[in-house]
Amino acid sequence: MGNNNPELLFKFPTNGKGSLKNFSTNGTDGVEDKDHAKNLLEENLNTMIEHEDLLYASDRNSVLIIFQAMDAAGKDGTIKHVMSGLNPQSCQVYSFKQPSKEELDHDFLWRNYRCMPERGRIGIFNRSYYEEVLVVRVHPEILLKQQLPGLHVMKDISSDIWQHRYRSINSMERHLVENGTIIIKFFLHLSKGEQKDRLLARIDDKSKRWKFSLADLKERERWDDYMNAYNEMLKETSTEDAPWYVIPADHKWFMRYAVGNIIAQKLKGLKMEYPRVSEEMERALFDAKAKMEME
Repeated sequence: MGNNNPELLFKFPTNGKGSLKNFSTNGTDGVEDKDHAKNLLEENLNTMIEHEDLLYASDRNSVLIIFQAMDAAGKDGTIKHVMSGLNPQSCQVYSFKQPSKEELDHDFLWRNYRCMPERGRIGIFNRSYYEEVLVVRVHPEILLKQQLPGLHVMKDISSDIWQHRYRSINSMERHLVENGTIIIKFFLHLSKGEQKDRLLARIDDKSKRWKFSLADLKERERWDDYMNAYNEMLKETSTEDAPWYVIPADHKWFMRYAVGNIIAQKLKGLKMEYPRVSEEMERALFDAKAKMEME
């Protein structure tokens, strides 16, 4: 086991004073190697499977898991490995790409909000409404396509819009939590050097070339702008209702263990129970059992 609790070790401060510079991209928290991490992940998966069944049966809470990261950080692989044993009946993954015309005609939270998990279910967002204060902040010209009142040219864009969006996000997440949704937000913290190695590996490997996009290189050129946008987003939206967890992503095997551990602990913390049947139903069940045993 790691020397620390990942939930505490990687939690971004909720007082608005944290800094991404204080979080490592390559830490392993005492986990020895890939095999050690795999064994720990297996333990976490078993815990998750047990409590997913309780979540579905009790039908009182829902869980929203959000993944944000730079390109090649390993979002898809983490979702695949960490959530692999869960029942599709109670778990669904949404990957959000560029918004459609219909989505642009609604507020920036609409397309994500309509995909929120219902009670008893786990919803996983591969990217999310946070793109609206990340990609859009690095490329504010995108705002001109969003049909917003008063925004027609670049000079119309005020810096206040980001504070407005942070406030909207925090208010929505508070509303979700107050109505039984557990929100778990992961930023997979990749170093620029490791991203370079992974992008080069995609070019060299024929089976991975399809993942490579020239747009990734364009975004890489804006690395510092993205880090500033992430840092600001983390400070403004890591709250006690819905904190962010900054997970070292340079070692995929450790990243997957840490993510799985935090999800497992969050599910255990709900202290769920299977629904109890009424005394009348219990009597009916035992009568039915007696009849079947006499067949």
